[in-house]
Amino acid sequence: MTLYIDPPRWPGHGTLWSHLISDVSFAELHTFATELGSPPRAFDRDHYDVPITRYDRAVSLGAVEVASREIVHLLVAAGLRRPKGRPH
Repeated sequence: MTLYIDPPRWPGHGTLWSHLISDVSFAELHTFATELGSPPRAFDRDHYDVPITRYDRAVSLGAVEVASREIVHLLVAAGLRRPKGRPH
């Protein structure tokens, strides 16, 4: 089980956001996000948007910090990438 998170650098709604992904399954991702306290509405096709206020907790729970450019590569390699504009 490996979850990955990029640095909180994406602005929106008055804060900065990270992307949280799994390289195994969406079930694993949803379970981790629930433990982190992320609401279901934070799920966006293939990742969770995580506010900067939850970043350190995600890492302490076991999410591995990676560069933002690695997020898509990891999703593609796992077969979990769901680009916008394509059906799930």
